[in-house]
Amino acid sequence: MSDSFGITPRPPETSLGPAPHGAEELLRSALGPTAGAGPASAHERHEAIKVVARAHPQWPDAWAALGESADDDIAAYAYFRVGYHRGLDALRKAGWRGSGYVRWSTPENRGFLRCVHGLGRRAGAIGEQAEVTRCEEFLRQLDPSWPPEELR
Repeated sequence: MSDSFGITPRPPETSLGPAPHGAEELLRSALGPTAGAGPASAHERHEAIKVVARAHPQWPDAWAALGESADDDIAAYAYFRVGYHRGLDALRKAGWRGSGYVRWSTPENRGFLRCVHGLGRRAGAIGEQAEVTRCEEFLRQLDPSWPPEELR
Protein backbone atom coordinates (compact mmCIF):
# COMPACT_ATOMS: atom_id res chain seq x y z
CA MET A 1 0.00 0.00 0.00
CA SER A 2 1.38 3.42 -0.90
CA ASP A 3 0.33 6.98 -0.19
CA SER A 4 -0.90 9.45 -2.83
CA PHE A 5 2.71 10.14 -3.87
CA GLY A 6 3.46 6.47 -4.57
CA ILE A 7 5.62 6.10 -1.47
CA THR A 8 5.17 2.99 0.60
CA PRO A 9 5.10 3.95 4.28
CA ARG A 10 7.63 2.23 6.52
CA PRO A 11 6.39 0.39 9.57
CA PRO A 12 7.01 2.32 12.78
CA GLU A 13 10.03 1.46 14.92
CA THR A 14 9.81 1.18 18.68
CA SER A 15 12.50 1.32 21.33
CA LEU A 16 12.08 0.10 24.88
CA GLY A 17 13.99 3.10 26.13
CA PRO A 18 16.76 3.23 28.71
CA ALA A 19 17.30 0.70 31.46
CA PRO A 20 16.13 1.62 34.96
CA HIS A 21 18.62 3.75 36.87
CA GLY A 22 21.49 1.61 38.12
CA ALA A 23 20.19 -1.61 36.55
CA GLU A 24 22.93 -2.03 33.94
CA GLU A 25 25.69 -1.60 36.50
CA LEU A 26 23.99 -4.06 38.85
CA LEU A 27 23.64 -6.62 36.07
CA ARG A 28 27.25 -6.15 34.92
CA SER A 29 28.39 -6.79 38.49
CA ALA A 30 26.15 -9.86 38.76
CA LEU A 31 27.43 -11.29 35.50
CA GLY A 32 31.08 -10.81 36.50
CA PRO A 33 33.82 -11.98 36.39
CA THR A 34 36.05 -9.31 34.96
CA ALA A 35 39.58 -9.47 36.31
CA GLY A 36 38.42 -11.52 39.29
CA ALA A 37 35.40 -9.34 40.11
CA GLY A 38 31.85 -10.61 40.45
CA PRO A 39 30.47 -14.01 41.44
CA ALA A 40 32.88 -16.95 41.26
CA SER A 41 30.58 -19.83 40.29
CA ALA A 42 27.69 -20.24 37.86
CA HIS A 43 25.33 -20.76 40.82
CA GLU A 44 26.55 -17.57 42.54
CA ARG A 45 26.22 -15.65 39.26
CA HIS A 46 22.64 -16.92 38.81
CA GLU A 47 21.78 -15.91 42.38
CA ALA A 48 23.28 -12.45 41.80
CA ILE A 49 21.19 -12.06 38.63
CA LYS A 50 18.07 -12.92 40.67
CA VAL A 51 18.87 -9.88 42.84
CA VAL A 52 18.79 -7.73 39.69
CA ALA A 53 15.43 -9.19 38.61
CA ARG A 54 13.99 -8.55 42.08
CA ALA A 55 15.21 -4.96 42.00
CA HIS A 56 14.04 -4.36 38.40
CA PRO A 57 11.26 -6.88 37.61
CA GLN A 58 9.95 -4.89 34.62
CA TRP A 59 13.35 -4.89 32.87
CA PRO A 60 13.54 -7.69 30.23
CA ASP A 61 17.35 -7.72 30.28
CA ALA A 62 17.35 -9.14 33.81
CA TRP A 63 14.99 -11.95 32.76
CA ALA A 64 17.07 -12.65 29.66
CA ALA A 65 20.19 -12.95 31.82
CA LEU A 66 18.33 -15.28 34.21
CA GLY A 67 17.18 -17.48 31.34
CA GLU A 68 20.67 -17.57 29.86
CA SER A 69 22.21 -18.51 33.20
CA ALA A 70 19.66 -21.20 34.12
CA ASP A 71 20.91 -24.77 34.06
CA ASP A 72 17.44 -26.26 33.61
CA ASP A 73 15.31 -26.03 30.46
CA ILE A 74 12.03 -25.56 32.34
CA ALA A 75 13.41 -22.80 34.58
CA ALA A 76 15.01 -21.05 31.61
CA TYR A 77 11.75 -21.30 29.64
CA ALA A 78 9.89 -19.69 32.55
CA TYR A 79 12.43 -16.85 32.92
CA PHE A 80 12.34 -16.12 29.20
CA ARG A 81 8.52 -16.18 29.21
CA VAL A 82 8.40 -13.62 32.03
CA GLY A 83 10.89 -11.43 30.16
CA TYR A 84 8.85 -11.77 26.98
CA HIS A 85 5.70 -10.56 28.74
CA ARG A 86 7.52 -7.78 30.60
CA GLY A 87 8.97 -6.72 27.27
CA LEU A 88 5.56 -6.66 25.59
CA ASP A 89 4.29 -4.48 28.45
CA ALA A 90 7.25 -2.11 28.00
CA LEU A 91 6.77 -1.99 24.23
CA ARG A 92 3.11 -1.09 24.60
CA LYS A 93 4.05 1.60 27.10
CA ALA A 94 6.53 2.93 24.50
CA GLY A 95 3.76 3.19 21.89
CA TRP A 96 4.02 -0.16 20.09
CA ARG A 97 0.60 -1.34 18.96
CA GLY A 98 1.36 -4.90 17.92
CA SER A 99 3.12 -4.16 14.65
CA GLY A 100 6.22 -2.42 13.48
CA TYR A 101 9.89 -2.97 14.05
CA VAL A 102 11.70 -3.63 17.31
CA ARG A 103 15.25 -3.88 16.03
CA TRP A 104 18.32 -5.54 17.52
CA SER A 105 20.38 -2.58 16.32
CA THR A 106 18.71 -0.54 19.09
CA PRO A 107 20.57 -1.71 22.24
CA GLU A 108 17.60 -1.04 24.53
CA ASN A 109 15.59 -3.68 22.64
CA ARG A 110 18.10 -6.49 23.02
CA GLY A 111 16.91 -7.84 26.37
CA PHE A 112 13.39 -8.33 25.03
CA LEU A 113 14.64 -9.85 21.78
CA ARG A 114 16.95 -12.19 23.73
CA CYS A 115 13.89 -13.28 25.74
CA VAL A 116 11.91 -14.10 22.60
CA HIS A 117 14.92 -15.90 21.13
CA GLY A 118 15.60 -17.81 24.36
CA LEU A 119 11.93 -18.69 24.74
CA GLY A 120 11.96 -20.23 21.29
CA ARG A 121 15.17 -22.18 21.94
CA ARG A 122 14.00 -23.53 25.29
CA ALA A 123 10.56 -24.31 23.85
CA GLY A 124 12.37 -26.55 21.39
CA ALA A 125 14.27 -28.20 24.23
CA ILE A 126 11.00 -29.16 25.95
CA GLY A 127 9.24 -30.26 22.76
CA GLU A 128 6.99 -27.24 22.25
CA GLN A 129 7.49 -26.96 18.48
CA ALA A 130 4.54 -24.62 17.84
CA GLU A 131 6.12 -22.11 20.26
CA VAL A 132 9.46 -22.41 18.44
CA THR A 133 7.75 -21.51 15.16
CA ARG A 134 5.82 -18.60 16.71
CA CYS A 135 8.97 -17.13 18.27
CA GLU A 136 10.98 -17.45 15.05
CA GLU A 137 8.23 -15.77 13.02
CA PHE A 138 7.74 -13.03 15.60
CA LEU A 139 11.48 -12.25 15.68
CA ARG A 140 11.57 -11.88 11.88
CA GLN A 141 8.51 -9.61 12.00
CA LEU A 142 10.12 -7.45 14.68
CA ASP A 143 13.47 -7.29 12.89
CA PRO A 144 13.62 -8.52 9.27
CA SER A 145 17.42 -8.83 9.56
CA TRP A 146 17.06 -11.39 12.36
CA PRO A 147 19.13 -13.17 13.63
CA PRO A 148 22.02 -10.91 14.54
CA GLU A 149 25.48 -12.28 13.94
CA GLU A 150 26.19 -12.81 17.66
CA LEU A 151 23.16 -15.11 18.07
CA ARG A 152 23.73 -17.32 15.02
